[in-house]
Amino acid sequence: QVQLVESGGGLVQAGGSLRLSCAASGRTFSDYAMAWYRQAPGKEREFVAAVSWSGGSTYYADSVKGRFTISRDNVKKTVTLQMNSLQPEDTAVYYCAADPPDTYYSGSHFPMVPPELRNWGQGTQVTVSS
Repeated sequence: QVQLVESGGGLVQAGGSLRLSCAASGRTFSDYAMAWYRQAPGKEREFVAAVSWSGGSTYYADSVKGRFTISRDNVKKTVTLQMNSLQPEDTAVYYCAADPPDTYYSGSHFPMVPPELRNWGQGTQVTVSS
């Protein structure tokens, strides 16, 4: 398994930016695709963005495409989510996850992975005020 710790959440005004980071430890980081998910109060958890094990491919939810950028550093064992042009509807707890390397991502569906194969971080709160 891999252990994940998120940081970088906070309060920002609409139109502002935040940068989330996720630090991994444990198993080989490059064994995993890495992703960000979020969950707003009263809503189901949703996919935000993912990056392949090599960093060569990225995937985004339709709602964040063009505003968010995901990247990873396999030497430092970190994954980063740069969030620009934030809107109140982006308010949620954001979770970092390590997924199997063959996980299928699309812009409109929650990636299906057996629960025992997905590792979650504890989450970090992002609040966007209007």
